[in-house]
Amino acid sequence: MALETHIDVRVLSQGAKFIGTSMGGVEITLHDADTGELLALGKTTGGTGDTDRIMKQHHPRAGVVATYAAARYRATLDLNEPRQIRVTARGPLAQRQAMNTVSATRWVVPGKHVTGGNGWLLEMPGFVVDILDPPAHKSLRGTPVEVPVAANVTMMCGCPVTPGGLWDADQYEVTALIRRNGETSGEQVLDYAGTSSQFAGTLRLKQPGSYEITVYAYDPATGNTGIDKTTFNVSPDQN
Repeated sequence: MALETHIDVRVLSQGAKFIGTSMGGVEITLHDADTGELLALGKTTGGTGDTDRIMKQHHPRAGVVATYAAARYRATLDLNEPRQIRVTARGPLAQRQAMNTVSATRWVVPGKHVTGGNGWLLEMPGFVVDILDPPAHKSLRGTPVEVPVAANVTMMCGCPVTPGGLWDADQYEVTALIRRNGETSGEQVLDYAGTSSQFAGTLRLKQPGSYEITVYAYDPATGNTGIDKTTFNVSPDQN
């Protein structure tokens, strides 16, 4: 006879907190790793967790960082034999330009719940980068021209980036990569703009063309990276 088996899946933002409702959650799928059968589908809901517990307290290797309110997805499976299960997490769902995917497998025995401690814990790499300016397909006329670039940068859980903060803006590189007519055309460092998670700079362009801007955030200590892109056009003077 099949036994009801609970599995709690949680997803931590790399270097930060749990990804939950505030970021649209993370899509969770569970498949039989051998047959590919879909066993469960849902998304994480709940809060980002206890900041002190996750970020400030020292934890041994098997330490528990999850609290009751920390975002999770609970799958309930009816199993009649041990199965190797693959879990895949894709998100955050509210920031699709930042979405990443992580996956893992483990054996699950009927009636032996995976709910204790952190449950089934996955780590999601990346930053959430939103380009605020220039908007997509903006049209400008005349050269030379100055183009303001502004971006919002947070951790995947939505946690803010500030100088000297838990997520230290001074330790991250935020840069705009410039392409003109499909060719590399330079880059511009974006500096902290005085408001939580905001970075800005100015492009000084001397030639008309079709421009693509890729803004990346990068943590050299861990390799954690996130990007967003936009495009705009610069036309020559009509004189």
